[in-house]
Amino acid sequence: VYSLPSKKLAVLQIRSPFIKNKYRPFCQTLLSWVKSSKCARVVLLSSSHAYQRDDEQLLGTPLRYLLTPDLEKAVGGLMQELKWKEMEKVAAYPGINDTEKVLHIPGGGITKLLFTESCSKGIQMAVLLKFCSEGDNIPDAFVLVNYLNEWLQLIKSEVSASNNSTDTSSQWKIPSSWRLLFGNGLPPALF
Repeated sequence: VYSLPSKKLAVLQIRSPFIKNKYRPFCQTLLSWVKSSKCARVVLLSSSHAYQRDDEQLLGTPLRYLLTPDLEKAVGGLMQELKWKEMEKVAAYPGINDTEKVLHIPGGGITKLLFTESCSKGIQMAVLLKFCSEGDNIPDAFVLVNYLNEWLQLIKSEVSASNNSTDTSSQWKIPSSWRLLFGNGLPPALF
């Protein structure tokens, strides 16, 4: 758990997989805590398997968002101004019935459950996600948090003089749990 009291921000990082049949009670407990804590809004950063994108999702940005109806009323227009792309719904039965569309987030863990439960409980939630591949996803994490920063302006973006673009990646504090994410480095005696 990380917090930034000056911004009234709390961050919960969940990196471990859930035990079968335990994810639903976890989601219910987490959302009950969100409601009892009177959180103004919840922003869920997640990912989805890049290899399971449909044709439409292969075009353009690998970033998507979802808003619960309660949050849509408050910030939906801003998402349009930012020119963000909403997560597409896909055919429930591809090739058989393409008219019935459902939300599908392959590899997103509890993301869909948290989102749908938040919709039904009236919780203001935004889901920001990135299509990712296997491997080192630290660069993907920076892309995702910079995407979040476009909206919430948590830190000031510095304009790079060399290419006139904004990059906040160097300003984020990397969680200590990311050190040795893939084990120890190679021993120098090897070379």
